[in-house]
Amino acid sequence: MSDMTAKPRVAVATDSNSGITQAQGKRHGIGVIPMPCLIDGEEFFEDVSITRDEFFKRLTEDADVQTSQPSPESLTELWDELLKEYDGVVYIPMSGGLSGSVQTALVLAEDYDGKVQVVDNHRISCTQKQSVLEAIELAKAGWDAKAIHDFLMLHAYDASIYIAVDTLKYLKKGGRVTAAGAAIGTLLNIKPVLQIQGDKLDAFAKVRGMKQAQEKMLQAIEDDMNGRFAGSEVMIKGAYTCDEETAEQWRKTIEARFPGHKVSLDPLALSISCHIGYGALAVVCGKVQPEASGFVYELD
Repeated sequence: MSDMTAKPRVAVATDSNSGITQAQGKRHGIGVIPMPCLIDGEEFFEDVSITRDEFFKRLTEDADVQTSQPSPESLTELWDELLKEYDGVVYIPMSGGLSGSVQTALVLAEDYDGKVQVVDNHRISCTQKQSVLEAIELAKAGWDAKAIHDFLMLHAYDASIYIAVDTLKYLKKGGRVTAAGAAIGTLLNIKPVLQIQGDKLDAFAKVRGMKQAQEKMLQAIEDDMNGRFAGSEVMIKGAYTCDEETAEQWRKTIEARFPGHKVSLDPLALSISCHIGYGALAVVCGKVQPEASGFVYELD
């Protein structure tokens, strides 16, 4: 039986797409790789050399914004530092379906003789953060790095994100909507609802107006709770790329729809934000696994 008071022998690390800040990482012992982005050809690092407000300012000014991968050196330096103190590392990057950074990490981990376990459990942003917090809970319970990896992979698809996009501008820019489709959609006040349930950002529905988009997302969460997650404890969050006042109103709307659930708020990752733009709202639902049921919903 493991000693629950003993210090975990496995470290947990992630990237800033999880929404875990550098300050939170330091407070809670989580290694956080800052994700790079290129803005008009200049490299910035999330939560290090650029803030969310600065990022959205540049995005709305029509700067050329592209996300990028962390350097191999930044990964190995973090892992090497953690392995001075821990027996193993569980590294949880953003989904391999959305970035090539997972493949880079998997190749680098081959030189660590199993001490570094890279988890590609097809998550990003709020659901990626849930995986990190569950991994910490399992590490506290004495699980080794490989066992935590296998657990997270087994339950990879037990979460959903639904996103209502306020503007078609960035979907058009990314080639997900044609110019003609964007023009007609804007004229008709069409709000796409997107879904992340696995590797990719997929179309889920198209409705007119943000109120209908919100209702579509709430209904999707109800369907998940009554279907895929029936009989299980679930975590529900609001998420956003809009102003905090609007986001807080959205949180209250979600909480009113699902009484008895403590609904918190997370900003959506910049790697998603550059494709959907400012003003988006989202709702997240994830199954809480009994083995990790003690994990905290929020970090201070």
